[in-house]
Amino acid sequence: MKTSVAISVKKVDFSYGSTKILDQVDVDIQKGQFTVLLGRNGCGKSTIFGLITGLEQYKTGSIKILDKERKKLSFAQCSKIMGFMPQSHKPIFPFKVKEVVLTGRAAFSGFSPSAADKKLVLEALEELGIGHLADRPYSDLSGGEQQLVMIARVMVQQPPIILLDEPTNHLDVYYQTYVMQSLRRMCDKGMTVIAIMHDPNLALSYADKAYFMKDRKILDFEQTESSNQAAFLEYIYNIPFNEIPNSGKSYYLPKNDK
Repeated sequence: MKTSVAISVKKVDFSYGSTKILDQVDVDIQKGQFTVLLGRNGCGKSTIFGLITGLEQYKTGSIKILDKERKKLSFAQCSKIMGFMPQSHKPIFPFKVKEVVLTGRAAFSGFSPSAADKKLVLEALEELGIGHLADRPYSDLSGGEQQLVMIARVMVQQPPIILLDEPTNHLDVYYQTYVMQSLRRMCDKGMTVIAIMHDPNLALSYADKAYFMKDRKILDFEQTESSNQAAFLEYIYNIPFNEIPNSGKSYYLPKNDK
């Protein structure tokens, strides 16, 4: 039977040595939605991504990707159904931007990229507003520009599921907005996007679903009563928040004692 769930995590535990990171974690990521995962540094967000992508191995519980147990999927199978942008990506060689993005097609074209592959690269760069950087050395770019190139690299895989670890990191306000709008458009076309983020206001402005991590668990923001959402954020981040209503939406700012 077909399901509307893209990724299902059930009763997953995970530890680094004697330090428990995840405790009986349960979450279902719906197909075609823009889902964000937030929480304080070190709470386990990147660990969840590592388990989903296979960079980390889980011993208890279950993780299913499009109804298939993650452990039973090969690397090649995963690369065709999931695109992943990690948190850090250090340039080593001065490859051109278009060459870096083209590596995202490796699972499909191997060492012989086609004209269609190269066309996808240029389209992805244009979609993110960085077509003019195509022939620039990747190593010469700013941190924000490199971030956009890595997002383009994931886009050209054309997977049904994309995971992005801090996609707006290093970006100015213009490009943060540009990237979030681009991710929103991908979901509107049927793609499933899951992003780790740090800014609750930016995340809540674009995402369909928001989850927060605290005390080794994943918590659903929607299940918090609207009157208690500022208190919920205080619980997550250990600082008090003010709620600012605006045009039917709420924004949350840390309280200033001054």
